[in-house]
Amino acid sequence: MAKTEISTLGEFGLIKHLAKHIQLENPSSEKGIGDDAAVLNYTGENKRALVTTDLLLEGIHFDLTYVPLKHLGYKAAMVNISDIFAMNGTPKQITVSIGIDKRFGVEDIEELYAGILLACSRHHVDVVGGDTTSSLTGLCISITCIGEGEVGKIAYRSGAKQNDLICVSGNLGAAYMGLQLLEREKRLFQNDKNLEGVQPDFAGKEYIIQRQLKPEARGDIIKALADAGIVPTSMMDISDGLSSELFHICDQSKVGCNIYEDKIPIDYETASMAEEFNMNLVTAALNGGEDYELLFTVPLEMHEKINEVKDVHVIGYITEAGAGKYLTTRDGAAIELKAQGWVHI
Repeated sequence: MAKTEISTLGEFGLIKHLAKHIQLENPSSEKGIGDDAAVLNYTGENKRALVTTDLLLEGIHFDLTYVPLKHLGYKAAMVNISDIFAMNGTPKQITVSIGIDKRFGVEDIEELYAGILLACSRHHVDVVGGDTTSSLTGLCISITCIGEGEVGKIAYRSGAKQNDLICVSGNLGAAYMGLQLLEREKRLFQNDKNLEGVQPDFAGKEYIIQRQLKPEARGDIIKALADAGIVPTSMMDISDGLSSELFHICDQSKVGCNIYEDKIPIDYETASMAEEFNMNLVTAALNGGEDYELLFTVPLEMHEKINEVKDVHVIGYITEAGAGKYLTTRDGAAIELKAQGWVHI
């Protein structure tokens, strides 16, 4: 199918073209696309605006060899939405800025936006603005997400206290193993010309592929915690790996931690893939990243309540700062944790 040249629409024509598919849902989205800035009306005295932004660069954060544009748009929006949830907040709006090179036509950008809008619709988030420009170094995506949090319930990284329980949602390591699988298939296809046009067989590995290409922000966990009357003392999402995120919480809260190897939740497909790659499963779970699950702490007295929250796992506890940061293995050995997750720069 022939692609429409973006130059036939121009920057503002493209924005107008994409904006046709956007409908505002939230009363706080007073003015969206169309002016130099979005106007957001927050009137509640006990509310605070939450703002986060992420920059994704082709060749650094994603590879279009195996990442469909719709999945890329979905993931780009979802990781920002996840950051608002990680503050125990509610995402409301996003702005989208993209740098586009000459490979892309209007239909490609429509596909990217289809993924963005799908992610937003799942969490009732409005697209209220952004920017577009040309790029000489591949596709670039910058998304800013704005949300709101209630005073006294916003969760920071600095609130963990000694004896708090350390909890994670979902399971860990799946996104990393999905990435390893995609990278392996890419190398095979690049090195064997006879495979050109042949699609890889991912039967039985759909879950880890989905966790890499289509992560889900855990708004359901935020709702479940609120319904249970649980306010986390600290929280963040797991984008760079469990060990790195634990270091952030411990360092900003001035505490230590102890987690247990046999308590770290790991999916069967993740374990199977790690075995196939002859990789250490716990290392993948600790350092893989991109799971976008929630890591948080709650007071010890919340133990019974937190055990009743579906898909949340207690994996350890907070210690005093001088006790360090440790993993207790299945055989009872204490291993000092190292922050070996994704390094952005």
